[in-house]
Amino acid sequence: MELSMMLDYSADPRRAADAAAELEAAGLDAVWVAEAWGFDAPTIMGYLAARTERMKIGSAILNVYSRTPALIAQTAAGLDAMSGGRAMLGLGASGPQVVEGWHGKPYDKPIGRTRETVELCRRIWRRETIDHHGITDMPLPPGKGGRHGKPLKMLTRPVRADIPVYVASLGPANVRMTAEIADGWLPTLFVPEKADAVWGGPLAEGGARRAPELGPLQVVAGGLLAIGEDAAALRDLARPQIALYVGGMGAVGKNFYNDLAVAYGYGEAARTIQELYLSGRKRDAAAAVPDELCELTTLCGPEGYVRERVEAFREAGVTMLNVTPVGPDPARLVDTVKNWL
Repeated sequence: MELSMMLDYSADPRRAADAAAELEAAGLDAVWVAEAWGFDAPTIMGYLAARTERMKIGSAILNVYSRTPALIAQTAAGLDAMSGGRAMLGLGASGPQVVEGWHGKPYDKPIGRTRETVELCRRIWRRETIDHHGITDMPLPPGKGGRHGKPLKMLTRPVRADIPVYVASLGPANVRMTAEIADGWLPTLFVPEKADAVWGGPLAEGGARRAPELGPLQVVAGGLLAIGEDAAALRDLARPQIALYVGGMGAVGKNFYNDLAVAYGYGEAARTIQELYLSGRKRDAAAAVPDELCELTTLCGPEGYVRERVEAFREAGVTMLNVTPVGPDPARLVDTVKNWL
């Protein structure tokens, strides 16, 4: 099992990236950079490539609406070149509020777009001449306004033609597709004890159609990390983030994280959190997050307890434990957990 962390860049992205780079010496294997509707991920990832020597650098995630498949492929290849072959491309559909509200694109065919983007990225990295007509047309045909386009192949030679592609997915159909075509899976709010009941079927169905050359599906999941006799109290730091996802990442009936909380068995709490969050009562929404959900999505407590949580994630199929160290000495936390893996 590898160890990674999600970059917190909400305040000062350069300082956050410097702090993540310093954890490379403590044993951190990878860092993931979010994008959402804040700073773009590739700029920060390029900075991390220059600041690090060993650890992998991934996007978590680039959405498949705001950039063309060709540009996504170019971005991943550029990062792979600048990092010496350490790039990981995390993709996903994001959600209607971000895609339509921020990027001004219709939220249509999310699974088909993701599948097509993965296929085109891999073909582009192999330097195939691309003549593709689906959701995306390459080149643009005359019937859609094209006049001068012709099939092209990537001008430069990628460092790797097999940059690993990770897909963020939650719903059954999307998870099924992820298990079929992706190198790895980026689930959110992953509860090891409940994962098989929610996703076991789709993972098995997609895995049955998986190409052998892809190898086993890699799974990236984890949560807040704190070790100490009083560390269990730090689970509460996860409440605002859980409330944001379950309550605020989408409208009623269009929130994938809320659906997940319902599937986990927290239906009443999920409805309450969403009602409070969408009415502007964010603190009350955070307080309504079930204690059990806070505990099962984090790794906070005495050393023996945290080791048990690490093993729970491992037994649930997680191959890269993705943590957010909490406390004054993140290097010690990373070093401690890395020695358990």
